[in-house]
Amino acid sequence: MTRARKFFAWTVATLVVLFAVLVLVIAFFDWNRIKPALNAKVSGELHRPFAINGDLAVLWQREPDEGGWWAWVPWPHVVAQDLTLGNPDWSKSPQMVSLKRVELRVSPLALLAQRLVIPRIDLTEPNATLERLADGRANWTFKFDPKDPNAEPSSWVLDIGAIGFDKGRVTLNDQSLKTQLELLIDPLGKPIPFSDIVGDKAAKKAIEKGSAPLDYAFALQAKGHYRQQELAGSGKIGGLLALQDAARPFPLQAQVKIGDTSVELAGTLTDPLNLGALDLRLKLAGTSLGNLYPLTGVTLPDSPAYATDGHLVAKLQEPEGASFRYEQFNGKIGSSDIHGDLAYVASKPRPRLSGALVSNQLLFADLAPLIGADSNAKQNARGGDSKQPADKVLPVEEFRTERWRDMDADVEFTGKRIVHSAELPFTDLYTHLILNDGQLNLEPLRFGVAGGKLDAQIRLNGRTTPLEGRAKLTARNFKLKQLFPTFEPMKTSFGELNGDADITGRGNSVAALLGTANGDLKMLINDGAISRELMELAGLNVGNYVVSRIFGDKEVKINCAAADFDIKTGLATIRLFVFDTENAIVYIDGTVNMASEQLDLTITPESKGLRLFSLRSPLYVRGPFIKPAAGVKGVPLMLRGAGMVALGVLAGPAAGLLALVAPSGGEPNQCAPLLAQMKEGKAPVTVKPTQ
Repeated sequence: MTRARKFFAWTVATLVVLFAVLVLVIAFFDWNRIKPALNAKVSGELHRPFAINGDLAVLWQREPDEGGWWAWVPWPHVVAQDLTLGNPDWSKSPQMVSLKRVELRVSPLALLAQRLVIPRIDLTEPNATLERLADGRANWTFKFDPKDPNAEPSSWVLDIGAIGFDKGRVTLNDQSLKTQLELLIDPLGKPIPFSDIVGDKAAKKAIEKGSAPLDYAFALQAKGHYRQQELAGSGKIGGLLALQDAARPFPLQAQVKIGDTSVELAGTLTDPLNLGALDLRLKLAGTSLGNLYPLTGVTLPDSPAYATDGHLVAKLQEPEGASFRYEQFNGKIGSSDIHGDLAYVASKPRPRLSGALVSNQLLFADLAPLIGADSNAKQNARGGDSKQPADKVLPVEEFRTERWRDMDADVEFTGKRIVHSAELPFTDLYTHLILNDGQLNLEPLRFGVAGGKLDAQIRLNGRTTPLEGRAKLTARNFKLKQLFPTFEPMKTSFGELNGDADITGRGNSVAALLGTANGDLKMLINDGAISRELMELAGLNVGNYVVSRIFGDKEVKINCAAADFDIKTGLATIRLFVFDTENAIVYIDGTVNMASEQLDLTITPESKGLRLFSLRSPLYVRGPFIKPAAGVKGVPLMLRGAGMVALGVLAGPAAGLLALVAPSGGEPNQCAPLLAQMKEGKAPVTVKPTQ
């Protein structure tokens, strides 16, 4: 053997011996000797007391799952017993986390590329106490102070594949959310397949997407308070958090009761390290949609009791903010069905809700909570704190405008068929709701009514105190025979109702808005009929009295009814209110005070031709909306109509109402000649009743 070969052989042998000695030293080294230095180093970096109180060891084991020759290379497995991590100085509790045992394995080959690859960490009996103060300080955030601010960032990369865990306990005391929770985690004993919880269809769908959700391995129990509302729940989760492998999503299942809201969910979490994506079947139920606001921050209207079932997909790390989509959900709100899709994006400066909702069969009464028009009992059931006074008709429950600036919205709603009583002949509904920085617009708000349309534009400015509102309404082609389908004399009528209104007001309730209202209201009815029976059908007892005093018990044909109100600060004053019937012309004067809910009306009939009335004095209707009184005035009847026309008082309102005249079913509108005469200063021929 030459000298060169001998030198090479000795060199290789020396390196092999040194490597063997190094392996033996590492294998048999007492790692507990470095614990004091390791504890001090970690404590200094985290600014928290950290300690490995038990044994620290490194075991060398092969990794058969790696495959190839790499499966024969032993990997270091680090095992530490009894670990604790303390709290920051401001916490009253000394300890944040304790672990009975931690085991992890490190890829040795990756170290050559300056990558600390840990395929899996296993935690035994984790216990954590999480705290956050009202000022935002939280014990789960850590402050790292670089020794040299100008130093280049470390080239080392930490790569953790998955986290396994055992039974444990987590408590949360979050003052900013006013939340105190305790979560207990216990093994199920026997894993439950994912398909057994979510169903074969959902499991197959997940596999088709290229993922294989893990089995459920642990049971959850939760109790406490969330946002000051009592919380109790249970559920199941997987036993391994695959932090980076999207093909192994983490399974979730839970039933939670928070206050009066019930939540059921089942599905998966992907990329749990960053809360990357949720894919869940979600069921919600509660006494009012408005009660979801303190739980979710989503501004929803007050409603009757509801229940929904749909598919929730969330992407929590989107550039514009976490996004949530509640897809193809079905449910009930009160007695009405509801279906649709909603999307919520936690964007800046305000989150945004968008989507489209449909109700195939909408109960009209289920819309009442939107304006506080449901009964006190129903308000109590949905958690409302406003009580409607027994002597008031207009809803006094206030709009929650303080919530309107917390979120923007762009939502369409279609009610394909409205279920109602005979007195409310609404057929369908469509509206487009826009909420932008506290400004709520319903443009349009459209009802199908008795063969015609009620189109409205509603604008409510919640940025002002009190609320500023404006409503523009247009009623066209309401068919009288559909408005009063059970009233026999109207079934052959071609008559219609048409009207316009433009009203503004200030106030945080319907009562307050109308009590300060300014604007005008115009309405025309032609070719109809009136009787005591009709008043009874409409539930108008006072109207029943008035009609019987003027016309007796017979049905009377209405050629035209015209009304024009001037509204100032809640007081609606009659410019013109006239009924032209086959027997007489009936004039109504007076005011309707929406602020005090008081009526003060005078009804004066003037007979036509030779038809004479026994009524010798005008009638009055006075008193509160809820129960007005009617009677006979102690003054004689006068030729009110002729005198007012002669003075020109009715000419202006009559001219304004002519714009509402339209043919009815191809027939001439009988209001046209009446209004034309008044516009020209002429009154219909009348005969003064016998005294």
